[in-house]
Amino acid sequence: MRLRVLRPQLKQGGADRIPTSYSSTLMLLELIATLCTGLFTGAAIYVNLVEHPARLEPGTAAAVKQWRPSYRRGTVMQASLAVVGFVSAVGAWLQGRGNQVLIAGLLIGLVVPFTLIVIFPTNKQLSDADLDIGSTRAAVLLDKWNRLHAVRSAAGFLAFVLLLLHLGALP
Repeated sequence: MRLRVLRPQLKQGGADRIPTSYSSTLMLLELIATLCTGLFTGAAIYVNLVEHPARLEPGTAAAVKQWRPSYRRGTVMQASLAVVGFVSAVGAWLQGRGNQVLIAGLLIGLVVPFTLIVIFPTNKQLSDADLDIGSTRAAVLLDKWNRLHAVRSAAGFLAFVLLLLHLGALP
């Protein structure tokens, strides 16, 4: 019985012939980075433009009460998307996908330390059981949180655009 040796299919095109399986893996990492970054960005922008303004409508106390479980649930999703987007973009870059992919990966990856270092103190204050949820201080904290969260939205958006432009420039 003879064993068949599997060889990767080659793209046609002269000197730039790359095994299809290799280029597909590279593309897959970049597509995963783009998908995760796009999902992160869409969710982040939605929070800034829709969810947060809506939570403020019934007043500060209700907004803080709604913010707490929303933050707890959103953290898992957004952190996961940012980390997977970062790791797959860096993986794609390490395999030759270009500096634009690395820059996008770094942008989406930086939202994690930005959140932990810059936003977390505000999150902690909003989550504090001793916070008077109807106070002016609570309203100021909610406003500050939304502005800081907008930085994450902007970083994600820029990363997403960079990844889309890179994908669009490919032959």
